[in-house]
Amino acid sequence: MRHLSAAAPNEFKDVRFVLTDMDETLTYQGRLAADTYCALEKLQKAGIRVIPVTAAPAGWCDQMARMWPVDGVIGENGGIFLQRTRDGHGIVRKYWHPESEIKSVSERLDAAAHAIRHAFPNLQLADDQVFRLTSIAFSRPADPALGEQIVRELQRAGADATINNLWVLGWFGGYNKLSMTRRVMAEAYGVDIDKDRDTVLYTGDSTNDAPMFAFFKHTVGMSTVTEYLPDIPVPPNWITTGPGGQGFVEAAQAVIASQPT
Repeated sequence: MRHLSAAAPNEFKDVRFVLTDMDETLTYQGRLAADTYCALEKLQKAGIRVIPVTAAPAGWCDQMARMWPVDGVIGENGGIFLQRTRDGHGIVRKYWHPESEIKSVSERLDAAAHAIRHAFPNLQLADDQVFRLTSIAFSRPADPALGEQIVRELQRAGADATINNLWVLGWFGGYNKLSMTRRVMAEAYGVDIDKDRDTVLYTGDSTNDAPMFAFFKHTVGMSTVTEYLPDIPVPPNWITTGPGGQGFVEAAQAVIASQPT
């Protein structure tokens, strides 16, 4: 990794989309700072589309898609994409799964959650589980070994699973942040990221960002990403000075400064 301050002035001149994790990338210690929100607006004014790609629940993502200066939100680690309608007042939801399968997926998630809680009686569902549509989340245990045990149990139940800085996450479908990004970019924006990956910059901070760090050329890790590097096979190309939203402001400034005048 190289420090972002060392990037050439035109390093990000081809970037037209900023995709970004949310928790501890846009936020820091759970809060969204005014400077970070302003950075989102500045990116939009510079003609850069911003799309959070997060493990956060659909309920949070609905509010973000409606009210934040973003172009849409990929939520629940790739399970759903939300975008404002043209009049700005409604929301269009596009799931990874066909609409006809949503009910059966929900039933499988409930069954998996029940099995996990039976195996680990003291384990708590995340307090945002009520807002989730395509995933289950457990509060991340303080003991890393316990978190890994939960991941293995989810996988034994046939689920995909990962750990980030807040949750142990499980879902069905074989997708991740990158696979849903590939679909959304093609269907909503006509961009083939396999051919045009230079048009995208991705910012993140944790293990579930690993597929994005490995795929894209322009990747920026917040300073706290160093805590997760043992579990990230390909680290981000750049690292910021500040953590969370402070680091995102650095990345936004670098992208805007690189744009042709």
